[in-house]
Amino acid sequence: MIESETEVSEDLVRDLLREQHPDLADLPIREVAGGWGNQMWRLGDDLAVRVQRMDTSPDLQLKERRWLPLLAPRLPLPIPAPVRSGTPSERFPKMWTVMTWVEGTPLDQATIARGDHAADTLAAFLKALHVEAPADAPGASELGLHPKDSKDGFERFVEAVDLGDFGFAEGDIRALWDDAAATPEWPGPRVWVHGDLHPANVVVADGTLAGIVDFGALFAGDPAWDLGAAWLLLPEGGAARFFDSYAQVDEVTFRRARGLAAMKCLFLMLMGQNGDRGLPGGKPNWGPAGRSALDRVLTGL
Repeated sequence: MIESETEVSEDLVRDLLREQHPDLADLPIREVAGGWGNQMWRLGDDLAVRVQRMDTSPDLQLKERRWLPLLAPRLPLPIPAPVRSGTPSERFPKMWTVMTWVEGTPLDQATIARGDHAADTLAAFLKALHVEAPADAPGASELGLHPKDSKDGFERFVEAVDLGDFGFAEGDIRALWDDAAATPEWPGPRVWVHGDLHPANVVVADGTLAGIVDFGALFAGDPAWDLGAAWLLLPEGGAARFFDSYAQVDEVTFRRARGLAAMKCLFLMLMGQNGDRGLPGGKPNWGPAGRSALDRVLTGL
């Protein structure tokens, strides 16, 4: 529930459209399952309404409004682009945005069958995204820090996950993390980074990657935060092909990427564990995704 305790319903979304964008108000509206910081409502065939939910600040949506229209035209996969702005009102005191709809099924509800194609597609997307960002691009927040500065987050996850239930030795995970934390800082330049690539933030179609969504964590900085997606998103063997195709990762960036990927796997496993226990915000299907990804991270596959 958002801070205002206003229930986000189909009727509310339609009322907001009638007030601020009446030409869109008669399009079919249906809720999209999932979402935490923001709730999504499909609007007609080609649009979606992204409604601020658990996010406590409008800054993430404002960032997407500012930068996604500039990034979208040069990226080789579809991403959501804002087309209309909704402003907070007495009816609903938080931010909402009408965006283009990215067709496909979220990977946490599907599988990749064409692993080589997906690896090449992900590499092409990240090579196109990871270009030098302008001076006024947003910097890193909690997502985007060097591993040595993300220790608290790692410790929180590794202590909260019942690793024995998943069949992992804590020492193996800590060794990867410590190795990443020992690497030098990214020397630059500051490149565009999605920052939060995991199975719920990409969509698939025809057995391969078809789009990238949720750019609320977008920042300019270290690309290692995205490179870990090679293990989180791709099936076994995909990481090796991805790094061959991406072809611009030095050894220390690879080590940072692998440690950060391990932390993100722990996050997925914790969300799955919370879902199994019926806790708010838990995602039962994220646990198996995190476990299989961590297997790949630890083996390097």
